[in-house]
Amino acid sequence: MRFMLQVRADRDSETGILPGRELIEAMFKYNEDMSKAGVMLAAEGLHPSAKGARVVFAGAERTVIDGPFDADGLIAGFWIIDVGTKEDAIAWAKRIPFQGGVVEIRQVYEMEDFGPALTPEMRAAEDRLRTRLAARTNAG
Repeated sequence: MRFMLQVRADRDSETGILPGRELIEAMFKYNEDMSKAGVMLAAEGLHPSAKGARVVFAGAERTVIDGPFDADGLIAGFWIIDVGTKEDAIAWAKRIPFQGGVVEIRQVYEMEDFGPALTPEMRAAEDRLRTRLAARTNAG
């Protein structure tokens, strides 16, 4: 099962204050531990929302709103991990070397979760897409 561990934004992350050397070293070790265990698929930090934008959909209309946004509910970074259970994901989240903050754990949908709505043609298209993405990731 894949899970996203979402690091919630706070005042520091939204003002662009980067972590100090000690936390960066601890995070590198944590990421290395997850990589060695074979559970980490991706991990990224995000720039503050002031550098971002939102696209709001209302029927055929698209409205772009530039950041910054209220930090409540924003994501400052994430990991995608592949583990056996939600409890395994929680165990990995508990090991994050933070001294404060919030990490939300959300399961990622798998194709089989869509049941009969996923036609064989859609599954084949999804397989082709994942193959292209894997080739791009491996090339970079």
